[in-house]
Amino acid sequence: MNCIFCKIANKEIPSQIVFEDDNVIAFKDLNPQAPVHILVIPKNHISSINEINSENSYVVSKIFEAINKIVVQENISESGYRVISNCGENGCQTVMHLHFHILGGKKLSETF
Repeated sequence: MNCIFCKIANKEIPSQIVFEDDNVIAFKDLNPQAPVHILVIPKNHISSINEINSENSYVVSKIFEAINKIVVQENISESGYRVISNCGENGCQTVMHLHFHILGGKKLSETF
């Protein structure tokens, strides 16, 4: 598989990891859109939200548990943040591996 996020999860490509456990890894985005821009991914490959099913859905709760820890660690839990997951071509998903963006550290635009 030639998935860049799988390579990051397997530590084949260096990244600035900010959180890791058995199911999830989170790292700083290389092209940040906010002062805090972190990607949170499952270690196991799931292509997108469309691929979540009864066998792998547990990882979504693990991702959101990780997000709660990360926003505290990054000091944005009180000021606020946005969590985004793009799905498919029209949703602007550029890497076909389920991922959630955490954006914060400033007042974010109210438009998309």
